[in-house]
Amino acid sequence: MKKLLLLFAIIMLLQSAFAQTVDKKWGIGAGVGAYGTLNKSSIGFMPELYLSRYISPRLDLMLKSDFGLFNSKVTNNLDLVNPFLNLRYKLVGESKNFRPYLFAGPGFLADNSESGLNFDLGVGGKYYMTPATALYLEAGYINGIETTVAGKNARDNFWKATLGIEFDFGKTPDSDMDGVSDKKDKCPNTPAGVAVDVNGCPIDTDGDGVADYIDDCPTVAGLTSLKGCPDKDKDGIADKDDACPDVAGIISLKGCPDTDGDGVADSDDKCPNTPKGVKVDAKGCPLDQDNDGVLDADDKCPTVAGPKENNGCPVKEKTAEEIEAENLKVEPVYFDTNKATISAKEKVKIDKLVKLLKENSNYIVRVTAGYTDAQGSDAYNLNLSKNRVNAVVKAILSSKINKNRIDLQKGLGKANPAASNDTPEGRALNRRVEFEIVKSK
Repeated sequence: MKKLLLLFAIIMLLQSAFAQTVDKKWGIGAGVGAYGTLNKSSIGFMPELYLSRYISPRLDLMLKSDFGLFNSKVTNNLDLVNPFLNLRYKLVGESKNFRPYLFAGPGFLADNSESGLNFDLGVGGKYYMTPATALYLEAGYINGIETTVAGKNARDNFWKATLGIEFDFGKTPDSDMDGVSDKKDKCPNTPAGVAVDVNGCPIDTDGDGVADYIDDCPTVAGLTSLKGCPDKDKDGIADKDDACPDVAGIISLKGCPDTDGDGVADSDDKCPNTPKGVKVDAKGCPLDQDNDGVLDADDKCPTVAGPKENNGCPVKEKTAEEIEAENLKVEPVYFDTNKATISAKEKVKIDKLVKLLKENSNYIVRVTAGYTDAQGSDAYNLNLSKNRVNAVVKAILSSKINKNRIDLQKGLGKANPAASNDTPEGRALNRRVEFEIVKSK
C-alpha cells in the first residue's frame, strides 16, 4: 500500500509540473469495456477514469486508472486496479473531428493475489461532437505481473477494449476574447465583438484585405482607400456612392463628369460647350437674367434689358443739351511732321466749324491748345505748336468769322500727348490743334 501511495504522489507531481509549463486544456474521461487474460483464464468488465493534460499538438499526458470487475453469476467482484501514467500520441492535427492516437505508459497493477509495476500500450480514436466533447474507442494490451501458481512462475497479460466519453475543460488565455487562444491567434488585438476565422483574424468575406467589420461593401472586393468598396471608373468615388459609376467624374457631382466645367453634370447639361468661367443656369446654359438676348457674360447691364447694339444696356434718351453738344462737336485738326500748314483733308474740319458758328450766332469757338509730337527740342516744339494754333485761327478768320468769337489759347508743344510717341501712328495723333464750340457769356 505504501508503494501504491508513493506512485500516486509521483504521478500527481508530474501532472503539476506539466500544468505549470504548458498552457493548454484539461480533459476528463470515463469509459466502460471489457478485459480478459491472454490465456483466456478470466474475463470481466473494465470501467476506467482518466485526467488528461494537453502538452503539444501531438502529445497529451494522462493519469488513468482501469478497474477490472470479475464476471460471475452472483456478483461483479473487483478483480484488479491498475493506475497508469500514459503518453497519448495524436496522429492528426486538432483541426480534424476524428483524431486517432497511440498510447503507452507505466502503471501499477494490483489484483486479488499480487501487486507490482507494469505497463500498457494500445491504439484508439476520439470523435469530437463539439469542440469540448468527444466519444472515444480504444483497444490495448496490459502487461501483467509475475506470480507463482502451483509452484510455477506465471504472468497474467491482459487485453482490453473500452468505449467512453471525454470532456475538455480549463481556461486558455484569449486576450482579445475572440474565442481563439493567444497561442493560435494570428491577430491578437481584434476589437471586441468582431467575428473571426480559425486563426483569430477578422473575417474578410470578399478577400479584398479589408475586414468585414470595417468593410462598407463586405461581399464585393474593393479598395482599402474606399473602405473595401469597388470603383470601376477609378475616379476615387466608390460605386455605391457614384451616380455615374461607369465613367470618371468629380466628387461635387457624385462622380459624374462635367466636360465644360460649369458645375452641371454632362447628363443634365443642355449647353455642354459653355465657355469656361461663364455663369450658367440649372440646365447648364449661360445666364441671361434680363432675357434681352445678350448673355450675362457680355451684358454690361445684366439685370436690365437692352439692345445688343448697346451691349445689353437700355438706350438712354439724350437731353437737348447733349444732342446740341454732339452736333457742335468738331474733331481736332492734325498736321504733318514739322508742318504748321493745314492740309486739304483737315480743311474740311475748319469748314464744318465755320458752318456751325454761322448757324449758331450765340456760340464761340475756343481754340484750347496746339501740340506737337516728342521729336525735336522743347523750344522748337513750343514754337511749332504756336504756329499751328495761328494757322487754325487764320483759317477761321478767312471765312469771315468775327475775331471776338475766337477764344485763343496758346501752343503747349509736346505736352499732353493723346497717344504714345513711340510709334508713327501715335505721333500723328499728337500733332494737333484742339477746339470746342461753347456758348458765349
